[in-house]
Amino acid sequence: MDLILWRHADAEDGVPDLDRRLTGKGRRQAQRMAAWLDRELPRECRVLVSPATRAQETALALHRPSTTVDALAPGASVKDILDAAGWPDARVSVLVVGHQPTLGEVVVFLAGGGPDFPIRKAAVCWLSERVSDGRRDVVVKTTTPNMV
Repeated sequence: MDLILWRHADAEDGVPDLDRRLTGKGRRQAQRMAAWLDRELPRECRVLVSPATRAQETALALHRPSTTVDALAPGASVKDILDAAGWPDARVSVLVVGHQPTLGEVVVFLAGGGPDFPIRKAAVCWLSERVSDGRRDVVVKTTTPNMV
């Protein structure tokens, strides 16, 4: 299974937090990353998105069907993200559009390292689960800059 973590693009400051929208810079970041993802993602890939407006707007740039998952809201836990994605047993790749610090915590939990794994705004971290000789390993396939 591949798990792709996409941090939302640059957003306005303000409250309420769930209503923060992308800035002009954020819309450009999301469009650039979406173009890259569209070329790289498998055709069958579930897209799961936080209910936060900035995550919704980031995901819209991809022009693929997506599902809003309330459990992916800011403050989600590593378990929330892994459960929503069906890690490691999902039959298709899963793209999660969400928030720091949780996305970085997922990388640390699955691939080790840490105490933190910073993911820049609009960047993607692509993890792949491999099974070899009955042993499961997680490989970080790529991390992208925010392409701005």
